[in-house]
Amino acid sequence: MSDDDRIDYLAGGPAGALDPAELADLDDLRALLADPSAWADPGPELEDHVTAAVVRAAASAAPGRSVPARVTQPRRGDRPRIATALGSRRPRIAWLAGLAAAAAAAVIAVVVTVGGGSNATQFQAALSGTPLAPGASAQVTLTQTQGGWRITLQGHGLPRLDNGYYYEAWLKNPAGILVPIGTFNQPTNVTLWAGVPPTQYPTVTITRQRADGNPASSGQRVLVGVAHPAH
Repeated sequence: MSDDDRIDYLAGGPAGALDPAELADLDDLRALLADPSAWADPGPELEDHVTAAVVRAAASAAPGRSVPARVTQPRRGDRPRIATALGSRRPRIAWLAGLAAAAAAAVIAVVVTVGGGSNATQFQAALSGTPLAPGASAQVTLTQTQGGWRITLQGHGLPRLDNGYYYEAWLKNPAGILVPIGTFNQPTNVTLWAGVPPTQYPTVTITRQRADGNPASSGQRVLVGVAHPAH
C-alpha cells in the first residue's frame, strides 16, 4: 500500500488494500477532516496553535532534540484538536500528521479553486452588437463557484427596456442548445448565474424579449460573443 492510497482514504475514498491495523489511526484523521468545525474560519491565534502542535509532535518523535523555548509553551487554554486526536498513538504521529497535511492540502486546493477565491476558474467574453443593435457592446466575466457560474456583464449602447420588455442572457453549445442565465432591464452592473459551464456552452447571447408567457428565446439577438479562459 502506498501513501497515495492512504491519502485517498483520508479524502473519503474506499479502504481498498489498506492494512486493517492502520485503519484505526486513519479513521481518527478521516473523522477529523470530515468535521465541519475543522474548516471554520481560523482565529488570530491559529499560528500559535499550529506552531505548538508541530513542536509537540517533533519533541515526541525525537525526544532527545532541543526545542526553541519561545514556542514550547502554547497560550493558556491551547489544546489543538489535531494533537488531541493523535496523542494516543505518538509513535506514528509524524507519519500520520504528514498524511493529514497532504489530504488537507488537497481539499483546500479544491475549495480555493472552486470556491471563487483569487485562483477561481474564470472565463471572459467580449460581446458585439448585431444588426439589431450595431453600436452595442459588453464585457462578460464568468467565475466558477460552488453554486454555479457567477456571470457579470457590463454593457454599453443598449437602451433600457421596461413595460413588459426586457433583455435575456443565454449560454449556447455547439449544437445550438440554449440555456437561460437571467434577465435584466439595462446592461449596467448585471449579475447572472449559470448551471452549465462555458467549456461546454461557450457562446453568450443577449436577446430582446417580451413578457408574453413564452419562455423561449425570441431570436432577437442584440449582443453575441464567445467565452474564452481568462489569462
